[in-house]
Amino acid sequence: MRLGVIDVGSNTVHLLVVDAHSGGAQPLPTSSHKIALRLSEHVEDDGRIADAGAERLATFVEECMHVGEDQGVEEIMGFATSAIREAPNGDEVLAHVKGRTGVELDVLSGPDEAKLTFLAIRRWFGWSAGTLLMVDIGGGSLELALGLDEDPDVAVSLPLGAGRITRDLLDGDPPSPEAVRRARRHVRALLAKEMRPFTKATNPDRAVGTSKTMRSLARICGAAPSSEGMYAVRQLERSALSDVLPRLAEMTIAERASLSGVSAARAPQILAGAIVAEAAMDLLGVDRLDICPWALREGLILRRLDWMT
Repeated sequence: MRLGVIDVGSNTVHLLVVDAHSGGAQPLPTSSHKIALRLSEHVEDDGRIADAGAERLATFVEECMHVGEDQGVEEIMGFATSAIREAPNGDEVLAHVKGRTGVELDVLSGPDEAKLTFLAIRRWFGWSAGTLLMVDIGGGSLELALGLDEDPDVAVSLPLGAGRITRDLLDGDPPSPEAVRRARRHVRALLAKEMRPFTKATNPDRAVGTSKTMRSLARICGAAPSSEGMYAVRQLERSALSDVLPRLAEMTIAERASLSGVSAARAPQILAGAIVAEAAMDLLGVDRLDICPWALREGLILRRLDWMT
């Protein structure tokens, strides 16, 4: 069957259309459609999503429905992550979207987000990868997971997304050295509080990074470009990231956007992503992350296919 998945993240709203079949067949993407909505920039001082943000979201979901119809989609699944689940008026925004489009967006909890993303990387790398450690940086949150099976033994979500850190701690273009130090201290302090279950667990056989932020950081550090396809081996070395981070901190947004692998939409928050990625790798004792092209959207599709069997 042809499935459509609408992913409402803190940075983008993305429709992915795939040909999906039960019985273990790989879901094959046929098209994608996205907009840099940046819901986090539509958050008011009290945490509510502004009316303009809610209206833009509804308009784009409606647009996704039309695209899905043109693509012959039989079923559309919609989900939202930290930007909606943390907003005091999140239910109102969801009701507005449903009233306009008929699409009911499911709100995922942070741990569920981590578990579904972990499922995707487990299926991508297979059982031979052994125990997996996952690092996933989104716009609003950071997800970490560790385990041997498809359901991880440890799954946590922290408010350390690249968009959130940029908005809250990295003012200026470029931000001041003190702002960068403050962001670094904040990220590492929050991460350190969550390290106990990871340090008590079995050492991973493979550490994996996923998300657009991770792919962009890997590209900055020398990984293969997207033109080489999704099956190209890509890695992010902590030493290379530590070397490039001071340079990123001194760059303006326009200068970051000129880097290979960094889009104009991603440029404002790639510094925050680098700070979070380096801290996570350091505190988890990881020297290298293998970059996985599958993430949360694919995890949701795989779970839906499991229910079909």
